[in-house]
Amino acid sequence: MFTSETQIRIHYALTDQMGFVYHGHYAQFYEIGRGESIRQLGYTYKDIEAMGIIMPVVDIHSKFLRPAKYDDLITVKTILKELPVHHKIVFHAEIYNEANELLNVGDVTLYFMNAKTMQRCGMPEALREKIAPYFI
Repeated sequence: MFTSETQIRIHYALTDQMGFVYHGHYAQFYEIGRGESIRQLGYTYKDIEAMGIIMPVVDIHSKFLRPAKYDDLITVKTILKELPVHHKIVFHAEIYNEANELLNVGDVTLYFMNAKTMQRCGMPEALREKIAPYFI
């Protein structure tokens, strides 16, 4: 299992009239966590795109347990529970506040696709080599 953590400070523009983070922003938090988790493996989305691979989101699920609020420092925990086998990768996200209370959980499924043909393909071998040791 591969896990990474990313912190985000909640600024005023992310909140709604109730002072809570607007629900639509959680998908961005998941994306920030995914991007940083890939960076911790030594790659960026830009690097993967340079390999000729794009990674569109094909499914997203989110469960809201408690609200995040203005000026909270949240931690986005991004987890790969399984080593990707074929063309898809599932990132699990857990979002915590500073009191370590679980605020939100989500799962985001992406496909690996050849950028030229738009056909599904496997994970780039270079990325697989970085992730595989976490699943031994």
